[in-house]
Amino acid sequence: MNKDWPDIAGRIEGAAHVLPVRVYFEDTDFTGVVYYANYLKFAERGRSDFLRLIDVHHTELAAENLAFAVRHIEADYLRPARIDDIVLVTTKVAEMRGARFMLDQSISRDGETLFTAR
Repeated sequence: MNKDWPDIAGRIEGAAHVLPVRVYFEDTDFTGVVYYANYLKFAERGRSDFLRLIDVHHTELAAENLAFAVRHIEADYLRPARIDDIVLVTTKVAEMRGARFMLDQSISRDGETLFTAR
């Protein structure tokens, strides 16, 4: 596998996973900004690809009737992303307890934080 940036699954940088995502027309509302629920889709992509890069695959879990379930999320929408923006979805493990773990996620553009979630 080619390890040059950007990899389709993002990459691990220190203690964080970073995934570049382009904002497409389908992600926006009629004003051209990202529809609020789509930030959660971007965060889910970040979570899934983070797990993939640490060798936890949803398909393998499903084969054993196992899965991850999001139980709670707190989100802050700080600034809008717009069509054709390249945003970075950053995912970090915030806490691990038994079979549970919590993630801190952010979506940024050019160093400016647009969205945070835990």
